[in-house]
Amino acid sequence: LRHAIQQAKVYGILGDHIFGSDFSLDIDIKIGAGAYVCGEETALIESLEGNRGNPRWKPPFPGVEGLWKKPTVVNNVETLASVPYIIKNGAEAFAKRGTSDCTGTKVYTILGEVAHPGLCEVDMGTTMRTIINEYGGGMKKGIKFKAALVGGAAGVFLPDSMLDVKMDFASLNQYAAVLGSGAVLVMNENTSIVDMLYSILKFFRHESCGKCSPCRIGTQELYDLIVKIKKGNGTKEDLDKMELLAEVMKQTAFCALGQSPIMPIQSAFEHFKDEFLALVH
Repeated sequence: LRHAIQQAKVYGILGDHIFGSDFSLDIDIKIGAGAYVCGEETALIESLEGNRGNPRWKPPFPGVEGLWKKPTVVNNVETLASVPYIIKNGAEAFAKRGTSDCTGTKVYTILGEVAHPGLCEVDMGTTMRTIINEYGGGMKKGIKFKAALVGGAAGVFLPDSMLDVKMDFASLNQYAAVLGSGAVLVMNENTSIVDMLYSILKFFRHESCGKCSPCRIGTQELYDLIVKIKKGNGTKEDLDKMELLAEVMKQTAFCALGQSPIMPIQSAFEHFKDEFLALVH
């Protein structure tokens, strides 16, 4: 990235008075500390300012008061990468890709038990089956598909009955699912959903910034409960408690990190409840 920025300056695309105009633009790269919570835009701004990556109260939103109290537009790389195509080919050409509700393309990260993990950029609305089979090379060693965690750690578990769901924001919303970053973590029939949920809740506990009580205490409580269940010491009431606690966090946590555990928990219980019931008494 630094090399590309330097090239752009040599070509006169970046810097002062670009192409002899009154317009000046520069790009700086700020290396973050790898905090998951900095996916929240105001926590990212705090980090850019040199502070701990804690989310801010909104409003004011960054578009009104952001970096150094100046109006700030926060975009991800994927959004910015679409701009050259639109400028070159026009908005209509971009809108012809994807679906009527979600135009353009989407980058999907294919992970897990597939023959060819990696990235693919395809039209919005491409089915999960197509992404796994055509772009991920199908299931590794031909072992049967069990589920996919879609949208990252804060995503949902989708079973084989949902392989033909369209992978766009509007379609997934109909199933109370999220597309998020476009991550598709594929699991085969040998995968334990209990272990997967344990891994997710351990991650949330580690990544909570601790600013608000619902998330700071809630992520620890959820972790303790899944450990108890995983060891075979849990009860059916513990499963109910997990869901209730995650719902309370959804309603009361300060930012999306604390509001998100409800999604993997609910979807795991909805589609794979038997695995959890087999461990509790």
